[in-house]
Amino acid sequence: MRLPHPLYGLYERRLAASLPRTQVPRHVGVILDGNRRWARNVGESAAMGHRRGADKISELLTWSEEIGVEVVTLWMLSTDNLSRTPEELESLLAIIEDAVRDLAATRRWCVQVVGSLDLLPPETAAALRAAQDSTRDIKGLHVNAAVGYGGRREIADAVRSMLREHADAGTSLDDLIEEFDVEHIADHLYTKGQPDPDLVIRTSGEQRLGGFLLWQSAHSEFYFCEAYWPDFRRVDFLRAVRSYAARERRLGR
Repeated sequence: MRLPHPLYGLYERRLAASLPRTQVPRHVGVILDGNRRWARNVGESAAMGHRRGADKISELLTWSEEIGVEVVTLWMLSTDNLSRTPEELESLLAIIEDAVRDLAATRRWCVQVVGSLDLLPPETAAALRAAQDSTRDIKGLHVNAAVGYGGRREIADAVRSMLREHADAGTSLDDLIEEFDVEHIADHLYTKGQPDPDLVIRTSGEQRLGGFLLWQSAHSEFYFCEAYWPDFRRVDFLRAVRSYAARERRLGR
């Protein structure tokens, strides 16, 4: 729904005021999808689409702060994306480096990079780690930048880390089998210690997770938005949160 400009502001304010503050999601995951299709639609390069998408991130984080969200996870680059052409990937990695560095430079948000950084060029991994380290003391909104991220790989990494920990402690395989529990994996995920996402938003009209937070999203609510990521508006975000708040979350009970 595209409202005339004077009505848009009024609608947005009423929508924001109608959100029940006791039902705001603590953790929102966002699949930032549609940058390249947005660029094709406006006759721009893929790199321009990625840049416009990167510019949108700080707006999303501001909207999240305004309603009391505690954690936002942004899927910026998947492991599948690493198979794109060298030319596009080089440009995309540079844009992501700049975006994460800019988020850290604001000193507003605690930035954590989640993903398989060993799959990235060493200079990119180093830049992302430096941005993360520079915000460790920030107590505000926690922002997970998922770069080189794949849900299946995260679970494999968690199992590998768990097995290594028990091997170092001298736990026998028989003992590990007897005591093994789902929390053993949860405690070794990239997002360990964080609440699981209550709400996962995907832009661009695609209705699939594609491997995003596979373990953590077992009880998440999903919202699929038609807008391409660079066109995602505050009203789209508020609609997603309103939809979440209106759902009855029984969680199997």
